Amino acid sequence: MNLLIQIFINGILQGGFYIIIALGLALTWGILNIPNLTHGTFIVLGGYITWYLYNNFNIDPLLNLPIVALIMFILGYIIQRLLINFVIKAPKFNTLLLTFGLDMLLTNIIQLIFLTNSYIINPIYASKSITFGDFLFPEIKLIAFFIGIFLAIGMWFFLLYTKLGYSIRATSQNKIIVRFCGINPGHLYAITFAISSAISGIAGAFYGMIFQINPYIGPMLTTKSFIISSIGGLNNPINIIFGAILLGIVESLTTLYIGPTFTDLFSFSILVLIFFFRPNGLMGKVR
Repeated sequence: MNLLIQIFINGILQGGFYIIIALGLALTWGILNIPNLTHGTFIVLGGYITWYLYNNFNIDPLLNLPIVALIMFILGYIIQRLLINFVIKAPKFNTLLLTFGLDMLLTNIIQLIFLTNSYIINPIYASKSITFGDFLFPEIKLIAFFIGIFLAIGMWFFLLYTKLGYSIRATSQNKIIVRFCGINPGHLYAITFAISSAISGIAGAFYGMIFQINPYIGPMLTTKSFIISSIGGLNNPINIIFGAILLGIVESLTTLYIGPTFTDLFSFSILVLIFFFRPNGLMGKVR
């Protein structure tokens, strides 16, 4: 019984980490309807930036988070404003092609700079656990869990109760009307994409402390983010919590009873079932 409870704890904490991974994609694809295939590579880039700052300047990875988020925010704004904005009005296939090509470009740049080596960010707390009774709570996953919850609730509040959030949602619904209100849709799209990129950078920092980063894991992270977003509903930040924790628990149970080789198989099975029975996600859409 204790083993099963520990597996559920591991799954919930893994889900907290998955919240951070999926939030950026939920924002760009769900709110702006931009299928960003570079999402996973942005996470990888955030991980490499964190690793570089930690190993070369001895800055603690958690203290690195604002720096990484700022760097990724600027990068995301530039990419959206100078590249993706030109295909916003085009068919979604054009956006897919552009972000796919951009993903390949960024992957090769990362490989050129950091080679093909795998790195892990290993501060002392990354390998420590808190013991509560008979159960273990890995410190880094516990931190990621609370930050993931905070970011999801913060994004929900930002979108629904701030002036900029109102403007972003209005722009996603009707770009023509908001122009008459004095709102620049191109700037708002870039700001939203930049926020998504900043969250991806934070996700990369935690990924590097939990797993190993290498230049080629981007597509896998994009796919996993899409699965999580699809479970909760693509444009609902709060429901990302539900989708991420559900996936974390399913993967933990699969690892225990079937084997780690089959975790991705079960993840994709969930996605197929959701598309078949609940195309808008298990929790529906936020209004």
